Parts: sequence; structure tokens; C-alpha cells
Amino acid sequence: MKSKLIALTICLSVFLTSCDAVDDLLSFTISNNTSIKIKSTSPINLPLEIITPEVTTNSSAEFENNKTKASLVKDVKLRSLQLNIENPADKTFTFLKSVHLYISTTDSNEIELAYQDNINSTSNAIDLICTDKKLDEYLKADSYKIRTKVTLKETLTQDVTVKAAMKFKVTADPF
Repeated sequence: MKSKLIALTICLSVFLTSCDAVDDLLSFTISNNTSIKIKSTSPINLPLEIITPEVTTNSSAEFENNKTKASLVKDVKLRSLQLNIENPADKTFTFLKSVHLYISTTDSNEIELAYQDNINSTSNAIDLICTDKKLDEYLKADSYKIRTKVTLKETLTQDVTVKAAMKFKVTADPF
């Protein structure tokens, strides 16, 4: 009985380890960045929408580097989205009450990508809460748009430039 239990434990261990290895082989990360400029004339306690320039994806090259292609992509999810204040260098997020980021393409509807409400940060970097939406069609596109909705809790005396650093987990079949 004891040897059967040991054998079962070893088999289960090998099986779980091999599943993780296969998943690692078929999963990789794509990173993209965009800049968001919050104008000093923005109203306090009212949502303000900011449209960023289109983000050109390098997805095709990333897929190829990971020995796959867009048609073999099974799942894309946002794993992290961090906002960092680039300018002015000494500014912190004390001015920000909430932020919501949305993604869209010319062929796909807009969906919420990440958000943070009731922000209480004295840092120049914050991590947003990522939604669990499937993003396959957005990352397969040549470019996508990011729309940002912010609510301020302080008056800005100068424009603030924020970098949005996005990391997407891609799962795909190999060629």
C-alpha cells in the first residue's frame, strides 16, 4: 500500500511539473507603453477623458520570436499595468482620485482594460487593477487605442505626463 502511494505521488508530481513546463513553453509576455498627458486645466472631481495616440503593436514580431503566429494565439490577458509619472519628475499621484483605461481597435469594441479608484498614493508609480477580459483581437491588431478617464482631487498647476506600462500574457500554439 505504501509503495502504491509513493508511486502515485511521483506520477502526480511528474504530471503537474510537465503541465507547467508545457504552459511555460506556450506562454510569453508582450510589453507595450503609451504616454498620457493630463492637462493643468482639468476640472476637479469631474471625470475627464484623455485619448492617447494609437499604440502600434509589435505583436507579429513578438509572435514570430516566440515561434507562433497570430492565428495560433489562444488567449491574451493583461497581467500588469503600471502608471509612472514622467514629468514633472518630482510629482506624485496625490492629485489623482481615480483612473480607468479602456482599449479599442477599429474592428473591435471598446472594453475596460484596468482601473484604480480611491487612489491614496504619495508615490510617482501606481499599479492598476487589471480586468480579466480576453484581449486576443486587440493584440493581434496592428494598433490599438487607449482611452483614459481620470478624476482629479487636486488642482494641477502644470501638465502631468504619465507613462502606462502594460504587460500582456499570451498563450499560443507553436508553429
